[in-house]
Amino acid sequence: MKFPEPLIEGRLIRRYKRFLADVRLPDGREVTAHCPNTGSMLGCQPADARVWLSRSNNPARKLAYTWELVETAPGTLACVNTARPNAQAREAIEAGRIDELAGYSHCRPEVRYGEEKSRIDLLLSGHETKPDAWVEVKNVTLEESGQGYFPDAVTTRGQKHLRELMAQVALGDRAVLFFVVNHTGIDTVRPADHIDKLYGQLIRQARAAGVEVVAYRAGLIGEDGGPTGELALTWPVPIILEA
Repeated sequence: MKFPEPLIEGRLIRRYKRFLADVRLPDGREVTAHCPNTGSMLGCQPADARVWLSRSNNPARKLAYTWELVETAPGTLACVNTARPNAQAREAIEAGRIDELAGYSHCRPEVRYGEEKSRIDLLLSGHETKPDAWVEVKNVTLEESGQGYFPDAVTTRGQKHLRELMAQVALGDRAVLFFVVNHTGIDTVRPADHIDKLYGQLIRQARAAGVEVVAYRAGLIGEDGGPTGELALTWPVPIILEA
């Protein structure tokens, strides 16, 4: 999976009102880009960081630019566009690169389910021997000393999703929490107990109840330290749930 067009490099001036970011382009122009991330983006908005934007030619869009990547430290990139992970996960599953989810013939996005009226990111069906798999996708970009953490802010929505996944296991289906690691400096993934203690408790409860937890990392970075334009998930990442 690749970005459809080459990305445009700039320097971050500021992120504000959650969905807006001012960026200085190489020619000196300052543009306002859409920031498609509802989270805190903790660690992903250092001052004057190198960032990369995509540009839309759709005249109906209010903002032509979208913030896609940020250099969080020299030679380390993160994808901050949370519209990407679902597509990354689906492409990797359908390409057969996710061993844990291989063998399903059908993949449907955004299917309604559960007593708490959720939408599952991906519903896999059509496996010859295994039950349907309900797959909830989460984007991981919070990094500390090589450790990846989720969430980066308290998430009542994420807590709800864990309860819904446990309910699907109780009904006899598979339920999978899929961490898309969009940060090249992350080597392992842990619950962010220091940010959302309840989420940490629920994810451990969920795995004990039979919810599967997997994590795969995207390529993102080239030999020159810049982006490859490649979003494919290729590396499994260990998950550590011990407190």
